Amino acid sequence: MTPNESDERPDGPRPTAAKLTVKGIPVDPNLRIMAVATLVNTFGNGALVTTFALYFTRVVGLRPTQVGLALSAGALVGLLVQVPAGHLADLRGPRKVLQAFTFGAGIAILGLLFARSVWALVAVMAIISVFDRGAGAVRNGYIARVAEGGRGVQFKAYLRAMTNVGISFGALFGGVALWVDQSWAYLAVFALDAATCIVTSIWLGRLPHIAPSPPRELGEPRMAVLHDLPFVVITLLSGVASMHFVVMELAMPLWISQYTSAPRSLVAITLMINTVCVALFQVRLTRGVDLVGPSSRAMARSGFWIAGGFALIALASGQPTWLAIALLCAGTLVHVVGEMLGSGGQWGVQMGLAPRERQGQYQGFAGMGFSLSNIAAPTLITLLCIEWGRPGWFVLGGVIALASALMVPASAWALRSREHYGVLTHSG
Repeated sequence: MTPNESDERPDGPRPTAAKLTVKGIPVDPNLRIMAVATLVNTFGNGALVTTFALYFTRVVGLRPTQVGLALSAGALVGLLVQVPAGHLADLRGPRKVLQAFTFGAGIAILGLLFARSVWALVAVMAIISVFDRGAGAVRNGYIARVAEGGRGVQFKAYLRAMTNVGISFGALFGGVALWVDQSWAYLAVFALDAATCIVTSIWLGRLPHIAPSPPRELGEPRMAVLHDLPFVVITLLSGVASMHFVVMELAMPLWISQYTSAPRSLVAITLMINTVCVALFQVRLTRGVDLVGPSSRAMARSGFWIAGGFALIALASGQPTWLAIALLCAGTLVHVVGEMLGSGGQWGVQMGLAPRERQGQYQGFAGMGFSLSNIAAPTLITLLCIEWGRPGWFVLGGVIALASALMVPASAWALRSREHYGVLTHSG
C-alpha cells in the first residue's frame, strides 16, 4: 500500500484499535517488557539528574560553567551518534543492538565515580552519550517496527507516561542523597543508575528478535534518510517546536524567581503539574493520532496551545501574588496540553513517514531534531524570555506555533514524495 492510501483510507473508517491496557497493565507483551524496562531505567536516570550538578560543584569542586561544558559535549556527541546507531540496528537487528547500547551506558556511567576534573567529566559524558543516545535511537526504531498497525504512537505515549513516573520516583530517591549530602550518597546514586542500565539490558532480551533489514538495492544510498529532503525539513521543524521543553526546564524557574511575586516553591508545583498530567493523560490525548495526516494536524494544534500557555506565564510578571500564582499554574496546564498533543503528533509523523525497513536510521535522524534543540535553545531562550522579558515569551510562542503549523504542509509534501517514488512506509 502506498502512504497516500494508508493515510486517507478511502475504503472506509479506521478500524477500531485493540485496547492498550487493562487496569493500567499493557495488553501487548512487548509493551509490558518495554514498560518495565522504562520504569527501571528512568528511575535511575531521575536519581542521577537530581544529584549530578550538585555533586560535581559541591563535592568535586567544579565551576557550574565547567559542568555545563561537560553536558554540552555530551549533547554534541549524542547528536552525531544517533543516525549511525539506528543504521547499525537496521543492519544487525535492533534487539541485540539495543541491549548492547544499554549495557554500554551502564558501564560508562560508572566512570562518573572516578571523574575528578573537568576534562575527565567531559570524556565520561561523551562516552555516556554515545551509548545513551544510541540506545534511544535504536529503541525508537524498534518500537516503530514491533508496534505496527498504527500502534506505535500509543506505545510511545504509554512509555512516556512510564518515563514520568520513573523519573519522579527516582528524583525522590535522589532527594534523599541531597538530604544526606555526603560524597558516598552521591556516588551510590551514580552506581544505582549504572546498575539499572545493566539490569535493563538483560531484561530487554525478552523482546522478540526482529530480522535485520534486507541489503540495499542497487543505487540506494547507505544513509537514505540524509537524501530525504522532506523528512529533513520535518526534523528541523520538530526541533524548533521542541524548544518548549527547554523553556519549561530553564526559563520557567528563572521567570518565577526573578520576574514574579510568586514563591519560588511554585517551581516544584509547576513541575509536578506537568509530570502528573503527562502520566495521567498522555495516552488519552494520542488516541486517533496514528496516521501522518492526523498526526501533523495534532502538531499544528499543539503549537497554539503552547503559545497560549506561554502568554499566560508571561502575563504573571508584575501581578499580585495570588494572580501570579493563578496565571503560572494556568499557563502550565495549557502548555502541558500542547506538549502532549505535540508529542503524539511528532511520533505519528516521524514513524509514519519512515520506510519500514529503515526505521532505525530514520528514528535516529528524527532524534537529532530534539538534540539540536537542546544545544541551541538554552542561549536563545535565555535571551528572549529572561533578558527581553514578557515580549520574548510572546515571540517564542509565535515561533513554536508557526513551526508546528508548518508540519501540515511539510507532511503532505513528504507523503506526495513517497507516493511518487513508491516508498513503502509505516504510515498506516
